[in-house]
Amino acid sequence: MILPTSPMLDLADVHLELRSAAGMVNILKGISLQVEAGSRVGLVGPSGSGKSSLMMLIGGLERQTGGRIAVAGQDLSRLNEDGLARFRRDNVGIVFQNFHLVPTMTALENVALPAEFAGSADAFDRAAEGLKAVGLGHRLDHYPGQLSGGEQQRAALARALVADPKLVLADEPTGNLDSETGRQVIALLFDLARRRGTTLILITHDNALAERCDRIVRLEDGRIVEDRMTEALAAAQ
Repeated sequence: MILPTSPMLDLADVHLELRSAAGMVNILKGISLQVEAGSRVGLVGPSGSGKSSLMMLIGGLERQTGGRIAVAGQDLSRLNEDGLARFRRDNVGIVFQNFHLVPTMTALENVALPAEFAGSADAFDRAAEGLKAVGLGHRLDHYPGQLSGGEQQRAALARALVADPKLVLADEPTGNLDSETGRQVIALLFDLARRRGTTLILITHDNALAERCDRIVRLEDGRIVEDRMTEALAAAQ
């Protein structure tokens, strides 16, 4: 794979402060990180370490209070809200722990949404192909309430990838699934990301799962305390 001249992610001295009833709280305290295109990064650390907050910043869903964030060559601090919405539409797919499917829409309609927002004339065709790729070709017309937890997460995975994003952010995507279903979903996520050359940032509390990534970045108290390549990457080289 030919990598671009600039990394997919380039974070320099990123800070995040949020106001609470007790005053300002420092969530992130000087995060600097570069991630090349096509990499799989496991983001780990205890609850409250800043993992989900960092994902929100990378996805353009929250603004940092200091430092610089560039994703796919775009400096997010230079974008207004409309610009951030277009950035997410064109570059980012997100998989949440709680699925976040629209309950009044079918699986096909849910998955087609990002492609529709991107203006794809074949949004529903792409959604159908995406659902088939995750084993849900027989569930196109079912609503989320008619799907099991594993099926809902697979639909959410298809939705995250339907518009061919450069970057996928997955926040504890197996947290609400049993272990076997979780293994199946992760296998799908890794396989689809690999075949499409997608950069993957995976937040997880599962150290064994993180070791399947190319690289592990560990946060504690809003700071990076470990950043290392894994044996999985070494075995692939």
